[in-house]
Amino acid sequence: MDIEVYHLVKKNIKTLLDINLDHYKDEQMRRRLDSWLVRTGSANWNEYFKRLRSDSQELLRFRNYLTINVSAFFRDPERWQTLRQTILPELLKEALRLRPQSPGLRAWSAGCSIGAEPYSLAILLDELSPSRRHTILATDLDLGALAKAKDGGPYTADEIENLTPSQRTAYLMPGGPPFYLKESLRKKVEFRAHNLLSDAYESNLDLIICRNVVIYFTAETKDSLYRKFHAALRSGGILFVGATEIISQPQQIGFRGHGISFYQKI
Repeated sequence: MDIEVYHLVKKNIKTLLDINLDHYKDEQMRRRLDSWLVRTGSANWNEYFKRLRSDSQELLRFRNYLTINVSAFFRDPERWQTLRQTILPELLKEALRLRPQSPGLRAWSAGCSIGAEPYSLAILLDELSPSRRHTILATDLDLGALAKAKDGGPYTADEIENLTPSQRTAYLMPGGPPFYLKESLRKKVEFRAHNLLSDAYESNLDLIICRNVVIYFTAETKDSLYRKFHAALRSGGILFVGATEIISQPQQIGFRGHGISFYQKI
C-alpha cells in the first residue's frame, strides 16, 4: 500500500470507526491492512469502504480486526508471580493504611481484550485477600472481545493453560473445552468500552495493567499514554506493562522501575 492510499484509508477508518491510525506505527499497520483487504476478497479499498457503509456486521468484523487481541490467563507467568508475591502484598498493605474503612484495591486493566488479564488479577486478589471488596475495571475498544469477556468465555485450552488445577476447579464451570468462568469470578470485574487515545481516565488507582498494547503505537503516543497512566495512579501506585515493553527514562514521567515490567509512581 503506497502512502497516498494509506492516507485515504486512514481518513475513512477515522470517519467510519472513530479509530485514529495516526497513533499507530505506519509500516506495521499498512501490512496488517493489506492482509485484511486480500482476506475480504475486495478489489480495492474504495470497493471495501462502500461495502462497510451498508454492512454493519462487516464493519464490526473490521473494527475487531484492527484492535489486536492476543491474551491468556497469567500470560508470562514469572511476571504474574512477581505481582502475587511482591507487588500485590505491598499494595494491599498500603491500601489498608490509606483507606482503612475501604481497603480494597482499585485496579484498571486497560486494553483488556478477552478478559484474561483482569480475571487473572481477580483470581490473585481472591486468593490473597478474599475478605476485601476490590474494584477491577477492565476496558477495551474491541466490542467483540468485551462481549466474550463479559460472558466469561468461551476460552480455549491454550488460553487457560496457566491456571493451576485448583484454580480450574475453583473458577471454571465443569466441562470443556471450551471453558467458561463461574459467575462468582465474573462478577468481580466490570467491563466497559473505552478508547485509550480519546476517553477520560479514572483517578486514584492503585494498579494499572496495560500489557502488549502500547507496542503498536508511535513513540509520541506511547509517551502520552504513559503520562496519562501516571496521572491516573495514586502516589506509590503501580503500572504493570508487557514483558517486552520498557519505558525509556521513566523518571522524566514520574515513574521508577520496580522490577521487570513494573513501574511505580514516585
